[in-house]
Amino acid sequence: MITFLTDFGLQDDFVGTCHGVIAGIAPDARVIDVTHGISPQSVLQGALVLRNTTRYLPVGVHLAVVDPGVGSDRRAVAVGTADGRTFVGPDNGLLMLAADELGVVEARELENERYRLPDVSRTFHARDVFAPAAAHLAAGVPISELGRALDPATLVRIDVPDPEIGRTQISATVLSVDRFGNVATNVRRMHIDALGLANGDRVEVRIALDRYYAFVAGTFADAVPGELILYEDSYGLITLAISSGDAGRLTGAAGGDELRIAVE
Repeated sequence: MITFLTDFGLQDDFVGTCHGVIAGIAPDARVIDVTHGISPQSVLQGALVLRNTTRYLPVGVHLAVVDPGVGSDRRAVAVGTADGRTFVGPDNGLLMLAADELGVVEARELENERYRLPDVSRTFHARDVFAPAAAHLAAGVPISELGRALDPATLVRIDVPDPEIGRTQISATVLSVDRFGNVATNVRRMHIDALGLANGDRVEVRIALDRYYAFVAGTFADAVPGELILYEDSYGLITLAISSGDAGRLTGAAGGDELRIAVE
């Protein structure tokens, strides 16, 4: 079993080519495409999606490529976890939110040329390095064969910022905006509860210099079409959305932006 997550999109040949490489090495492997819609070069978004979805995926090889540092001296790695999973991808933090949550037991640098394609491009390591390694692992090659052992403590980690909780407001960070325009933040229900907010309460939402008014809601059905709401999404993140609308387009919010939630 191989799962596959990237920021490649589907309009180009990148995903299909990687599937072809995997099929040539491990024709019996089943590949699950988790998503190829991560925002270009958004390592944090990719890491969050990988962490959120891994618990719902079969134990196997998790191939993930969001790699703005391709061609640089960043390492290519495979990371084994306590439950028998192996994560394959660049050493830029993409893998480690998921891997650390499961317990890292081994890490290897992908340096053994036997488990790469013969010619390695400087700009397409997903095809030439990561997909072959994932396929060989799925076909039964031990992780120890892929290259030298790495100290897991040296692997790159990225921090998910914590919100700042004040007496009457929360300073949050936008983590991602999905294709429906829902704006996920690093705020969780406990932070909303700390302000004494409950479903139906109205709040002020500030993004850059703009201010909006939203209601705390349990679900989209609690709001009339066009109404701005804050709700808890399926991964426990407090998210800004418009019932039957696009909050991302309305606010212009993007990953990394500051978002403030203030009690009226």
